[in-house]
Amino acid sequence: MTRRPGFYSLIFIAIVAVSFGAILIRLADDAPILTIATWRLVVSFILLAPLALRRRATAAMSHRDRLLSILSGVFLALHFILWISSLSYTSVASSVVLVSTNPIFVGLGSRFLLKERFSRSLALAILLSVSGGFLIGWGDIRIGGEALYGDLLALGGAVMASAYYLLGRRVRQHAPLSGYIFLSYGTAAVLLLAVCLALRQPLTGFSNTTYLYLVLLAVGPQLIGHSTFNWALKYVSASTVAILILGEPICATLFAYLILGEGLTLLKGIGAMIILIGIYLSLHEEEVANERGL
Repeated sequence: MTRRPGFYSLIFIAIVAVSFGAILIRLADDAPILTIATWRLVVSFILLAPLALRRRATAAMSHRDRLLSILSGVFLALHFILWISSLSYTSVASSVVLVSTNPIFVGLGSRFLLKERFSRSLALAILLSVSGGFLIGWGDIRIGGEALYGDLLALGGAVMASAYYLLGRRVRQHAPLSGYIFLSYGTAAVLLLAVCLALRQPLTGFSNTTYLYLVLLAVGPQLIGHSTFNWALKYVSASTVAILILGEPICATLFAYLILGEGLTLLKGIGAMIILIGIYLSLHEEEVANERGL
């Protein structure tokens, strides 16, 4: 499947789209981060709903796949809640690095839960990608004290994201993309909205520019980026998709330099190259598996 025309182009577009997430969050600086996540899921669900309902996307899904789609939305919401909460206790770099360890958990889950083939090449790709992520954020990592609690929250966010990808891989083998993300995004939107209301986080009262950034966050990183990765889950392993998403810190670092004026370092450049090698190895492994009919 990965040889099909346009596959790599769509994956590249998805990586670029999700990479703008960090930039848009930074620009929407007068809204709390949990509120931003809520807007991201609620708006994307509202935009998606007419298409999904018109196509009766969930009608073709089995009862089991509907339940698993809803469960994936629970894990997606928990991912955002834990990761965003971690930012209050530890550095952004530490949080992003730890939440980017999800390929490890996805790899283990794919092997033991989904019973998917787990080769040495894929294991090496996971190791390289996670190592590259560590190098990108290494200079700003904080260790110990209150930061340790934040690090544990970020690690929990990685586990929740991993469960989200694994469930998506399971459901997408049978269910249409629109039906799956309609239930998953919708569930996450409801849960995040409930948490915002419970914690009395403001949902309105922002500048017009911030509202624009919030809508762009839903359209770009969520509807285009995440939905494309969910589409890819039908054709490549969850481990490969988790590795592909680690292209995000590479593009995000570049965009932060070009748009926000944040500095680039040699260590970040080395980390980016290592992640790219990991991405190449994972895609190459998918090609080999396809040729062997695995």
